[in-house]
Amino acid sequence: MHGADAEVKNVPVDGRTRDYLVRSCSPPEPALLALAERTASTGESAGMMVPLEQAALLTLLARTCTARTVVDIGTFTGISALALALGVGRGGRVITCDVTDRWAGIAQEHWSRAGVADRIEFHVSSAGRVLRELATGPPVDLVFVDADKMNYPSYCRAAIPLLRQGGLLVIDNVLLDGTVVDPERAAEGLSRACARTLREVNAELSADARLETVMLPIADGLTIARRR
Repeated sequence: MHGADAEVKNVPVDGRTRDYLVRSCSPPEPALLALAERTASTGESAGMMVPLEQAALLTLLARTCTARTVVDIGTFTGISALALALGVGRGGRVITCDVTDRWAGIAQEHWSRAGVADRIEFHVSSAGRVLRELATGPPVDLVFVDADKMNYPSYCRAAIPLLRQGGLLVIDNVLLDGTVVDPERAAEGLSRACARTLREVNAELSADARLETVMLPIADGLTIARRR
C-alpha cells in the first residue's frame, strides 16, 4: 500500500525478538560481551547499560565516518567507550567522561582486555567542562551523548559546533520509555521533567538547519544527526 492512508510497518520488539535481533548482528568482541555481562550484574544501575545491538551500531558508525576523534558523554562501565574505540581503530582517540569513577575499574579492565585502552582517555569531570575544553581544539568526528537527561539541551548545543562537516551527533534515550510522545504520562517530578526536556531536544534537533537528523527506535530511542 502507498499514500497517506497506508499502514506503516511497525514491529514491536519483545524479549524474544530482541534476542533474535542481537543474534543476527555480527558476534561482539569477546571483551565487549564480557563487559556487558559484568555490567548486567551491577544490580539496579545496569539499567544505564548500552545494549549490545546499540554498541554494535556505535562501532559501525565510527568506522563508517572514519572517525579518529570521538567524544563519549557518560562513561558508566565503559561499554560505549569500548565500542567507539573499536570503531576508531589504531591511532584513534575516544575522550570519555563521567562525574564519578565508581565504575572505572570495571571499564579499564575490559578496555585492556580488548586491547583498546591506549585509545581511551577517561576524565572524571562534568560533560560541560569537557565540551568547553574541546571547543578550543580541532573538530571532532563523532559525539555520543548518554548522560543526565536534564542537561541534554546544553550538551547538544555545545557538541554541534565541535563536529567537522560530515561528523555525527548520536544521542541515546530520545524516546525515554515512550514518555516523550506524551510527557504527561510520565510520573510527576524528575521523570516528567526529563520527558519534557527530551521532547524539546528532539524538536530542536529536527529543526536545526546545520544537521541531517534521523531518529531510530533502537533500545530506548537513538538519534543520529550528521553535520552538514
